[in-house]
Amino acid sequence: MRAVVFEDGQVVVSEVNDPEPGHRQLLVAVRAAGLNGADIAQARGGYAPPPGAPATGGLEMAGEVVAAGNGCQRFSVGDRVMAVVQGGGQAERCVVDELLAMPVPKALDWESAGGFPEVFATAHDALFTQADVAMGERVCIHGAAGGVGVAAVQLAAAAAAQVTATVRNPDSRNAVAELGANAIDPADFIDAGPFDVILELVGAPNWPANLKALATEGRIVVIGVGAGSEVTLNLALLMVKRLRLFASTLRPRPLEQRAAVARLVERHVLPLVESGRVQVPIARTFPLAEATAAYEYFATPGKLGKVVLGA
Repeated sequence: MRAVVFEDGQVVVSEVNDPEPGHRQLLVAVRAAGLNGADIAQARGGYAPPPGAPATGGLEMAGEVVAAGNGCQRFSVGDRVMAVVQGGGQAERCVVDELLAMPVPKALDWESAGGFPEVFATAHDALFTQADVAMGERVCIHGAAGGVGVAAVQLAAAAAAQVTATVRNPDSRNAVAELGANAIDPADFIDAGPFDVILELVGAPNWPANLKALATEGRIVVIGVGAGSEVTLNLALLMVKRLRLFASTLRPRPLEQRAAVARLVERHVLPLVESGRVQVPIARTFPLAEATAAYEYFATPGKLGKVVLGA
């Protein structure tokens, strides 16, 4: 089968062996797979897959079950599923632990389903499991035009939070605002505060301004550091404001923890998808054969939403 492979810092599509489903695993014919920042980092040699994970690219995918290993109980051949995986999603076939698989809602077409799992799972976990966002709280989402950003804006708005979104490209601000946020220039976010929760998707450039913009007993959740990871932290300010700092990734977690995230997404987010309150904005879709061009496009600034590889 064909799959995205990283060779000496380059993204290529190569022939690799077809995967085989093991115990309680599904073999899925991939119809669409999203690109994420972790894919770019891995392609550049900066983010190795966890032990035992496929070395081929792709942390999320959607498709049809074509085979089920021993012990599978929930899904059968022909079912439409999507999942966050530890690798191998950007391929013609992908093996998925059944515990991680979610049903594809009728409201999602294939490209939207392929771009849904990783960003919505990451955003939901960060906002509600880590930061415990409550109704009416003031939430700031940095880098809100990207995949996780547009997911987080919609989820926070659906939870009746007051959402402010920093968007560097002025051409994208109206589209982000339509998702339920006050979309502003990043330079203006301190004046837009104070915030109960800041979701950090950019990294170092927003410090120490993040600490100044937080309300007393505010929380910061760091889930992206693409613009830099080294900061100077004023611990005294954390103490005075009684601030809390969280940081998280999904990929290295044990299977059971990743499965728990999937169940929460099913319970809390899929109903929003079915009702039309949540959507998956797509910046552009490329065929699998053009994965190199897709990665190059992903790395350019100014996009709104997901970049997706189609079948």
